[in-house]
Amino acid sequence: MTERPPGFWPSSHSQATGQDWGGRELTGLDLTAVTFVDVDLSEATSTGAVFNDCTFRDCRFNASSHTDTAFVNCTFAGCSFFDATFLRCKLVGSSFRRCTFGLLKVTGGDWSLVALTGADLRQCTLVGVRLREADLSGVRCNDATVVDCDLSAADLQKADLSGADLRGSDLGGLDPWHASLAAAIIDVDQAVTVAQLMGLDVRPVTDDR
Repeated sequence: MTERPPGFWPSSHSQATGQDWGGRELTGLDLTAVTFVDVDLSEATSTGAVFNDCTFRDCRFNASSHTDTAFVNCTFAGCSFFDATFLRCKLVGSSFRRCTFGLLKVTGGDWSLVALTGADLRQCTLVGVRLREADLSGVRCNDATVVDCDLSAADLQKADLSGADLRGSDLGGLDPWHASLAAAIIDVDQAVTVAQLMGLDVRPVTDDR
């Protein structure tokens, strides 16, 4: 186990305020209901860590890297995730408010039921992420990469997906009349799905047409 400075790690149901966790190794950390306020987690790394029902207010995750880590039912308010990386992480039921995500990279993992209402995800990269029943209403995904993602029953009302690469993602729950799709990149199967969602009758070409 990674050596940890005495008194550095909070216990469950406690609060950490104004601490510098920059560059720290968080592997194996298991915390419940801890409140983090103005904690700097820039360039921190974690593998297999668990945060349950934790609250992060005005914290910085810039350039941090997380692998197989769980942030379950957590609340993130006013946090920054510039150039942060999440690989196969579990964020089920977590919510993000007033957060910034420049160049965020998410690969795999389960982000079902996550609330990202109105989030600015421009130029972010999400690949193979499970986002079932996620609240993505009003998100700005201009020029983002959202490839091979499970968006089943996700709320995409008023989402701006213009210029986004959406290939391989499940668009079955998309309302094309209440989302922006200009110049979005989609594959052939998705094109058929979107056309059907718009009420078009898609048929194969036959000789007797």
